[in-house]
Amino acid sequence: MSTENEGTAVPPAPSAPPVPVDAPAAPAPQAQAPQGPYGQDAQGQAPQGPGASGGEGHPGASSSAPDPSWPPPPPPTAPYGDGGSGSGPGGWGSSYQQPAPKSGRGRGGLVAALLVAALVAGGLGGGLGYVLAKDNDESTGSTTVSASANGGDVKRDPGTTAGVAAKALPSTVTIEAESTSGEGGTGTGFVFDKQGHIVTNNHVVADAVDGGKLTATFPTGKKYDAEVVGHAQGYDVAVIKLKNAPSDLKPLTLGDSDKVAVGDSTIAIGAPFGLSDTVTTGIISAKNRPVASSDGSGSQASYMSALQTDASINPGNSGGPLLDARGNVIGINSAIQSTGNGGFGTGQSGSIGLGFAIPINQAKYVAQELIKNGKPVYAKIGASVSLDDSSDGAQITDQGAGGAAPVEPGGPAAKAGLKPGDVIIKLDDRVIDSGPTLIGEIWTHQPGDKVTITYERDGKQRTAEVTLGSRVGDN
Repeated sequence: MSTENEGTAVPPAPSAPPVPVDAPAAPAPQAQAPQGPYGQDAQGQAPQGPGASGGEGHPGASSSAPDPSWPPPPPPTAPYGDGGSGSGPGGWGSSYQQPAPKSGRGRGGLVAALLVAALVAGGLGGGLGYVLAKDNDESTGSTTVSASANGGDVKRDPGTTAGVAAKALPSTVTIEAESTSGEGGTGTGFVFDKQGHIVTNNHVVADAVDGGKLTATFPTGKKYDAEVVGHAQGYDVAVIKLKNAPSDLKPLTLGDSDKVAVGDSTIAIGAPFGLSDTVTTGIISAKNRPVASSDGSGSQASYMSALQTDASINPGNSGGPLLDARGNVIGINSAIQSTGNGGFGTGQSGSIGLGFAIPINQAKYVAQELIKNGKPVYAKIGASVSLDDSSDGAQITDQGAGGAAPVEPGGPAAKAGLKPGDVIIKLDDRVIDSGPTLIGEIWTHQPGDKVTITYERDGKQRTAEVTLGSRVGDN
């Protein structure tokens, strides 16, 4: 779906062992060492409880797009591990045993005297420690030692989530769009250039396109009025521009979405359910995921070959940046899987760990075209394909939209020899399982790109080289 679219009592002080007195000499002197342990203790080990987590699901499909059947199994419960610890009894020390008398005051007597002194010091130390702790408890109400306020600043390296967020947040905005009738919603966008252009989703600003009101608020609380420069419904990308934009704007660095790998760390910034400047983390869980999404307003579907992430994305995250671990934008958060209707729909369910972002390489091209011309430019093959749910490929229909020819005369498909009834199963190395998948893959390219189409006709596979054409605007 489109996103718009979480005490024990203190023991008494031990007494010091008694100090022995001099003993008279005896005929058979014999020194005897003190017996018994100085102290003992015991400890137990807390059992560790297992923990588990799970969840799955797929994004919101329009009525014209297939509803991919990726039903998620119910997530397993996640028991919280717990345990305890115990300790055995332990004495402070055994009773002192006086050595047997011996003649003279030689070396043995000195050893006994030193041992007595050590035990006395041990007794005093234990008693003194208790007294100090007790005095501290009575004076402050706690024996906890507080950390120094000037113990040193915490350093957050640029590669940490905190470091990336601190750098990226000042360049993100919360967008509020309102139609002339007062309807609207909240989304997110990010600074694209120093001239005040903000990139976001088309469905975020759609309400404000025809005379509505549009504002963008930075994390500092500074709010700016804005206007729509251009919007591409098919790509679900839009560009707005701040009025009276500040001179110190810092555009986010754009990464290379083609080089993203499954398992790469991701950071999403947005305003889920209106909670501005929210940061969530995850990984890239899949690439080239065919997604057909709609905002539920009755408009046509948007198609993308999306980056899939398990970073928590909710309604309000739409249009926000999906960042890599270095803070580069690799995608625009656009859709989530909803469990409310079992597929890609318009329910307002929360994140289940399946979010989808428009790859930034595609979004950058679209944004530049919108800034330059105010209208989107789409790549095309010049053939109508079925949008029915299928897993066998994209079939060229017998009838085009609005009564037009299914294969555009003189268009790219016609020049390549494609005909109605042909089933396209691959575009370059991408497997095509349906019409929406084909559209999403074509739109990752630019007009003039050459692609290899693999198709089936009369049970036989064939290939054709196609130079993609162009279409301007959404109509």
